Amino acid sequence: MAQNTILHYRTNGLWAKAGYPHNRIVQTSRAVVPKAYSSRIGETEVKPGVYEGFWTWKGYKIRYQRSGDTGEAVLLVHGFGGNADHWRKNTPSLGANHRAFAIDLLGYGFSDKPSPRSVPANSLYCFDNWGNQLADFIRERIEDPAFIVCNSVGGLAGLQASIVAPELVQGVQCIDISLRGLHVKRQAPWKRPLVAAFQRFLRETDAGKAFFANVATERTVGNILRQAYGRKEAVTEELVQAILRPGLQPGAVDVFLDFISYSGGPLPEELMEATTRPVSLLWGEVDPWENVEEGRRLFASLPSVVEFVTLPGVGHCPQDEAPELVNPLIERFIATYGSKKASTYAPSTVNTGSTSGNSTLS
Repeated sequence: MAQNTILHYRTNGLWAKAGYPHNRIVQTSRAVVPKAYSSRIGETEVKPGVYEGFWTWKGYKIRYQRSGDTGEAVLLVHGFGGNADHWRKNTPSLGANHRAFAIDLLGYGFSDKPSPRSVPANSLYCFDNWGNQLADFIRERIEDPAFIVCNSVGGLAGLQASIVAPELVQGVQCIDISLRGLHVKRQAPWKRPLVAAFQRFLRETDAGKAFFANVATERTVGNILRQAYGRKEAVTEELVQAILRPGLQPGAVDVFLDFISYSGGPLPEELMEATTRPVSLLWGEVDPWENVEEGRRLFASLPSVVEFVTLPGVGHCPQDEAPELVNPLIERFIATYGSKKASTYAPSTVNTGSTSGNSTLS
């Protein structure tokens, strides 16, 4: 089944980019208590083979889900407004062969939502902070170098983690990574003061809370998801509730308003240029929010990018829309760059079936 699926992928052939640096990762010493046992301490089985727990980070409670006790570690990171449940079609499948974790970033899902109003704007809910959160989770909870697989804005957090702690990250796979269209560097100079003023208006007045109240409803969340998804049938009541429920928790509105005013920080191409880890890019061809051709133009030729794979008929969240396409690609990335292959892997020998820069695998 996987082989027939892969026939529909499109790639730029960068898997075999000659000379890509692939440094051997030296694993740190492991805990005396076996991971298969220690990993279940304080966790609850929420579905067969999937466990949920909470990890304390800087005094904050962080939710995560986990499946599998052996193999390479992989950490799944959601996008804006998402949470670990957005990976419910991936975590169990990946757990069959790997140690798969899905995490709620600080401020999202069922992780704590400290108020951003007591600190400078965009200093709490930003890629620097989230990148450190992911690196610390790998160090303290996973206890082995891991692959980070991310959707949308989660991709920038994953890339940031690979920069601050490259020894903990084996590779980063970004799925429809955010282009950050509202970043100040993407805006025309005359628009910048107008955008900034509108962002302050939403963040600092009751208008922002009213706007959030209109968004945080079953009908609106469903409509937004149907706009984002290429496969409309994937927008189910289960999905709507998985996204909506955490957004109704105390503090969620302030997190929402703080992040939509975040027009600074890094651009994705800047992080891809800075990382020393291999980067895989997957992209839904009908994503209405992050244009696939603009992504190809910005990222495909960067030295860290080892592949750019597009998924026909899929929108902004391929991991949920088309897990039968995405899960094998995650497996392939792990198999190619996993630490067990670090001493023998030669990039020039990888063959995906592509014979030119932009071709269909066959």
